[in-house]
Amino acid sequence: MTTKRILNQYISVDCVIFGYNDKELQVLLVDRTLTNPKTGEIDFTDLTLTGNHLFEDETIDEAAYRVLFDLTGLKNVFLNQFKAFAHPDRLKKENDRKWLLHDGRDPDKRIVSIGFFSLLSAQKVTLEWKGRNVKWVPLSEVGELAFDHNQILNEALIALRNKIKHEPIGFELLPEKFSLTEMQHVYEVILGTKLDKRNFRKKIARMKYLIPTDEKQKGVAHKPARLYVFSRDAYEKTKKELFDFTV
Repeated sequence: MTTKRILNQYISVDCVIFGYNDKELQVLLVDRTLTNPKTGEIDFTDLTLTGNHLFEDETIDEAAYRVLFDLTGLKNVFLNQFKAFAHPDRLKKENDRKWLLHDGRDPDKRIVSIGFFSLLSAQKVTLEWKGRNVKWVPLSEVGELAFDHNQILNEALIALRNKIKHEPIGFELLPEKFSLTEMQHVYEVILGTKLDKRNFRKKIARMKYLIPTDEKQKGVAHKPARLYVFSRDAYEKTKKELFDFTV
């Protein structure tokens, strides 16, 4: 006999899933539509971050990985916990109260959410959400989100920018083999600034875990550039060395 898993109604995880499509940074958002049960008409529709409540028998990290797996079918995805959100007014907007009431929950009860951010190469992910619609939205086009999700998104971006300066997480957004120009563009997109090419290449030259291959780009209009790979093993052996992409 299978035991029914019980959700904790007052603790949740919200995952800010950043993606990169060779041009810009994106975030994965989910449709939220409330239909009037009496008239069948749509009361409102908006967007949320991806997330869910914890099952009573799982850890916070396990819940976040479950959300990611439900969306992408991927395991061993980069995931970083960055902040808890517990303001007593975080769920007080009119549509949020309607949503909670429709879901049979008390909108006056406080729900604590643990924020995570993740990095994915958007072109390589086949979304597998089996409930509400989910889509990539450029950061520059994100409007007002449900709940306090704009604040969570902004805090996640700050955490990402801080972390990418000191840990080589930008490689999570790149294909297995990439050019140095592609790598520089990832950093420019995330940090929101233009980097000096010469200084960038000097920093890269010190990275023992950035391995040149014998391959070059194919199908490009310009002179094909050499391709590189990121060696996780080499990084683990040398990570005591300073990783500094501060600008």
